[in-house]
Amino acid sequence: MKSEFTHASVDPKGILIALAIIGLWFLSLIALLNYQISWTDPLIYLGVLIQMHLYTGLFITAHDAMHGLVSTNKKLNKAIGWFTALLFSYNFYSRLFPKHHEHHRFVATDQDPDYHDSDNFFAWYYSFVKQYISIWQLVLMAVTFNILKLFLPVDNLIVFWMLPAVLSTFQLFYFGTYLPHKGENNNKHHSSTQAKNHFWAFVSCYFFGYHYEHHDSPGTPWWRLWREKE
Repeated sequence: MKSEFTHASVDPKGILIALAIIGLWFLSLIALLNYQISWTDPLIYLGVLIQMHLYTGLFITAHDAMHGLVSTNKKLNKAIGWFTALLFSYNFYSRLFPKHHEHHRFVATDQDPDYHDSDNFFAWYYSFVKQYISIWQLVLMAVTFNILKLFLPVDNLIVFWMLPAVLSTFQLFYFGTYLPHKGENNNKHHSSTQAKNHFWAFVSCYFFGYHYEHHDSPGTPWWRLWREKE
């Protein structure tokens, strides 16, 4: 069994991929915050989905940093983890880090902060977000919103900055926690996995539907998880 604290040699591409996700998130957000909203325009809805997916990418990048997979330089790895976590609605890397490793160490037990002893989606989701949302996040989001609305349209801020972040929590929870860990999984990682479909695995949650594979090889960065499925 591979330890969650042991990782393989990290490819330098990890830094470039992390920077690409951060850059695409910023470029998409800047473009969308200045886009004229018309509810009959299908590009509005596409924009929300793209921004949601990029928000998920920010969190996945912070997650990889928690496993030391973004950079072999520990300070740079941690800095990117901190930055991407903050961009995701002011999550704090120092709060996420221990909880995520508890999830790996105590998966699907009462010591697992991501687990709920019910397969009820909404009860589990509430338990999940309660573990990670703090009053400081809400305060910082409120302050940032009230500053940004002085310069940007309120509708755009809500539709393209706030709404995709909320939708992304559902994406992360549903594909990365609920589906893999619900029900009885009588294997060493207490995890199920998506059927092999690399396109859908990427679109749905950056390959984290291949969840058994992630627990079995936590030293594999998200962009190589498909190889574990092979």
